[in-house]
Amino acid sequence: MFIDMQRLLVCLDASERAPVVLEQACALARAMQASVILFRAVGLPAEIDQEFYVHSTQSMTTLLVDHAKADLQDLASRIPPDLLEGYDVRIGTPWDAICREASARNVDLVVLGSHGFGGLDRLLGTTASKVVNHCDRSVWVVRPSPTHAA
Repeated sequence: MFIDMQRLLVCLDASERAPVVLEQACALARAMQASVILFRAVGLPAEIDQEFYVHSTQSMTTLLVDHAKADLQDLASRIPPDLLEGYDVRIGTPWDAICREASARNVDLVVLGSHGFGGLDRLLGTTASKVVNHCDRSVWVVRPSPTHAA
């Protein structure tokens, strides 16, 4: 059975994996004749004291959102304009913001990257696993290419 997918929410963080996730999502979008929406969730960790950042006239949240938007704009400039429906940044816990955005935009598929997880991630769960478990949309997790030791 063929599933018609017209809109993909491509969730990108600031990691080195983001361009690979974007490349894979764009390849899928081209094959499906779909469009992509680039997305990043920005959260301010509770342990960061806002008083530490008094040198700026902007709030820490505003600085993080502006930086994330600039980064997504740069990534968006690397893909064909006919694939790009738009990009956006939201403030919130990443997995929750992704799930909310996917529903709000009524996308057909959420695409996000995975990284290896260590002890704390095994206890708390990764963003990708939380999206897979909580999102009301299908989710494609792009894994890094396996490395072969010589």
